[in-house]
Amino acid sequence: MKLPTRTATVAPAGIVGTLRAGRPTRSLIPRLRAGDIVVIDHVDLDRPTAQRMLDAGVAAVINAQPMTSGRFPNLGPQLLVEAGIVVVDGVGEGGFAALADGRTARVDGGTVYDGEQRLTTGRVVDRELTQAQMAEARAGMATQLQTISHISSELVRREQAVLLHGIGLPALAARLEDRPVLVVADAPETSDQLRRMRTFLREQRPAVVATAAAARAVRQAGLRPDVVVVGAGEDLPEAKVLRAAKDVVVCGASAVHDDSLSRIGTAPHHVLTSLASRDIALLLAQSASPRVLIVAGMGASLTDLLDRDRDGAAGSFLSRLAAGQQVVDASAVPTLYSGRVRVRHVVLALLICVLLVAAAIATTDVGHDWLRDLLDQIGVQG
Repeated sequence: MKLPTRTATVAPAGIVGTLRAGRPTRSLIPRLRAGDIVVIDHVDLDRPTAQRMLDAGVAAVINAQPMTSGRFPNLGPQLLVEAGIVVVDGVGEGGFAALADGRTARVDGGTVYDGEQRLTTGRVVDRELTQAQMAEARAGMATQLQTISHISSELVRREQAVLLHGIGLPALAARLEDRPVLVVADAPETSDQLRRMRTFLREQRPAVVATAAAARAVRQAGLRPDVVVVGAGEDLPEAKVLRAAKDVVVCGASAVHDDSLSRIGTAPHHVLTSLASRDIALLLAQSASPRVLIVAGMGASLTDLLDRDRDGAAGSFLSRLAAGQQVVDASAVPTLYSGRVRVRHVVLALLICVLLVAAAIATTDVGHDWLRDLLDQIGVQG
């Protein structure tokens, strides 16, 4: 008698997940969940947006547009690829339309399937491609700087009151004047920068102004934000962070967070502006006349500046100029301030201790006898 044999089921190759599609990309970010396949229409994906996708735990990113156009070396694709995320670009408008939001799909190589049905095909973006594109894109930086200069002129005209004169910025309850102030924004390097300057933070105890997205990194570093700045479209941090802060500042005309803040007993300040939360945080700190202004997660290089949307790059450029020469980047603090005790400090302290002990002994009867014997010996030798 021949027994029936069971054949093993072979799982289809690739990554299976739920498609999350939408325009613009910033409106899609809050809906992302772990294992999702993100479908975007975004030329030159920037690093902050890519980092939010990583934080959400997405499995793959599919772009209707090129991940890098060659205009400047955007860091978003490289960040995704190095994290092991499957990246496909160039599927076009037809491909974007075929990848309906909420649909379950499978990504295998550069092709997206629904079961065995092919939905669209694009180009796989791997490490070698991103490195080659980055090298080529550096040639386009001059053109981007010209564009940012033009947008900056328009932004100054629109936001000159807050940028040039601080008009519209609230009076804070937190004491920042004549203190070291640390301004923290959300970026991939923020946690590492805070970790490397632990000695400075422990010994100097600066006031902390943090954006809502950076509040978690600040708490993980053992710090408490004195001021929390919430940008338009940003989620609120944990309630305990908001309660502990002396001030909560909400940017933009929307009152979407007011009810939530009211329920936890926090009355926010409002700033009517189109500037990003990181820029308002920097301007708030600068307007309070701090002793020194340290910025973490802001990005100090030209590539960091260009690797943002154009309005964001212009705002960062202008707010940094407005803050002036007080600004020190967090990456420089470990070099400028080590907090270590030098050998000369130890020698000087020991010398002072010896002199103090000698002076104390000299005031006693025994000390007088010793001093008389010492003088006698010097007189004999003379």
